[in-house]
Amino acid sequence: MNNSKLWQCKPVAVAAALWLSQSVAQAALFEDDEARRAILDLRQKIEQLSGSGSAQSKSQAEEIFKLRSALLDLQGQIDLLKADQARLSGANEQLLRELSDHQQRQKDVQLGFDDRLRKFEPTKVNLDGADITVEPVEKRDYDAVMSVFRKGDFMAAQTGFINFIQRYPNTAYMPSALFWLGNAQYANKDYAGAVTHFKRMLNLVPKHVRASEATLAIANCQVELKDLKGARKTMEELVKTYPDSEAAQAAKERLARLK
Repeated sequence: MNNSKLWQCKPVAVAAALWLSQSVAQAALFEDDEARRAILDLRQKIEQLSGSGSAQSKSQAEEIFKLRSALLDLQGQIDLLKADQARLSGANEQLLRELSDHQQRQKDVQLGFDDRLRKFEPTKVNLDGADITVEPVEKRDYDAVMSVFRKGDFMAAQTGFINFIQRYPNTAYMPSALFWLGNAQYANKDYAGAVTHFKRMLNLVPKHVRASEATLAIANCQVELKDLKGARKTMEELVKTYPDSEAAQAAKERLARLK
């Protein structure tokens, strides 16, 4: 059996092969002991026959010759048994090495499969104080765009958030993506676009943790667009809807300056 076929066997078959080879080795040792005892017996007989010296008969000489021949045969058998034992021992070691290698390959394959599977499994993320479940690819792309935004490259960030929203229209990142897109557009002086996305965020999640900030941002955009009436109305709604927020406090101060 070649190596490729050997590894088509189940581990149980490999274990059985190991047990069989060990049993054969034990039998060889048993036969080796019997052969040694036979040699000792033959040597004693030869010594007894040789002890008669010159008085030994022709028949005794022939008997000694036969015994010596038998002794040589037994010694040869012992040598063969030793060779077989060494071969079986080497086969055992080889089987054990191959079994160990096979088991390690199975572990490596399983680990690789698990790693690949985890790349496609949904993952939990804490974002803006809420736990959301997203696909790994969504998290990767969102984090990449946010990294660009934090570096101050607002034009690239604006493009990145637009692409992200189009690519993942049902993403749990949507409220946050809309909020930061609006901020990027405000930084790029695209005030009308910023208002659109801030309002879309508020319609999607009115009680979002950043809802008050988004409302104040809308008012700021309206000021930049010279819509002071609209800005005043937005800030009044902000104070009424989110009275305890920092954004509401800022809105009160700006309302005072607008009057």
